[in-house]
Amino acid sequence: MRFLIVEDDFTSRKFLQNMLAPFGECDIAVNGVEAVEAFKTALDSSVPYDLVCLDIMMPEMDGHEALRAMRSIERERDVAPAQEVPVVMTTALDDPKNVVEAYYKGGATSYVPKPIDRQLFLQLLRNLGVLH
Repeated sequence: MRFLIVEDDFTSRKFLQNMLAPFGECDIAVNGVEAVEAFKTALDSSVPYDLVCLDIMMPEMDGHEALRAMRSIERERDVAPAQEVPVVMTTALDDPKNVVEAYYKGGATSYVPKPIDRQLFLQLLRNLGVLH
């Protein structure tokens, strides 16, 4: 399994890394620009990510913009919608506007408010078929 953790907050980044590391390799990006570059590099090397955890509020490029860019890259490469990488958006802002933006405009797979509950997050990943 390969995971891309996109989080500008050190504590949140380490929390996700510690939770996902037992299941596979974790790459880190601290903003949306790095995330899109890592995503593109993974596809170019034919070793795409199995999951992207994407914070919404970040410097340089926020999570919404990064997600739109990732989905656009997948479309350019003829990735079928059913084969798109699952993207779980994370944010401290648990408001309806961000949920609508993430799901309906961006193509997010799921949405998790912070602070992230470890057990619920792992169960979500099992439900999405990312973890077995």
